Amino acid sequence: MKILVIEDEEAIADALIHMLIKNKYLADACYDGESGLDNALTGIYDLIILDIMLPKINGLDVLKQIRNQHINCPVILLTAKDEISDKVTGLDYGADDYITKPFAIDELLARIRSIQRRMNNNITNENIIKFSDISL
Repeated sequence: MKILVIEDEEAIADALIHMLIKNKYLADACYDGESGLDNALTGIYDLIILDIMLPKINGLDVLKQIRNQHINCPVILLTAKDEISDKVTGLDYGADDYITKPFAIDELLARIRSIQRRMNNNITNENIIKFSDISL
């Protein structure tokens, strides 16, 4: 699974990248909304972890533009904004999950695994070729 972390606090972003790599994920970081959006629009990521309060373009605008471009990559908002109205807005903009800072690494990893399970369940078996114990 390839994950994009868009987080302006470099220490947090770098710690997340280190933790994700340690848990066998491929991960890249962007430190502002503009570069994050550019990377997200490539379509090469399986998951995006996105802060809301970002320089250049805020996270909700990044999320809105991702969804407007029909990129259905799951997005977890990871932010200090903890009001119910913030959560509702983020989810209504198209986020798949919302985690407030401070957060527990184990909880974030569990939510990533949950998204990964849902992604794996959406794979259809329509075009599978089988021969003996080999499936393509």
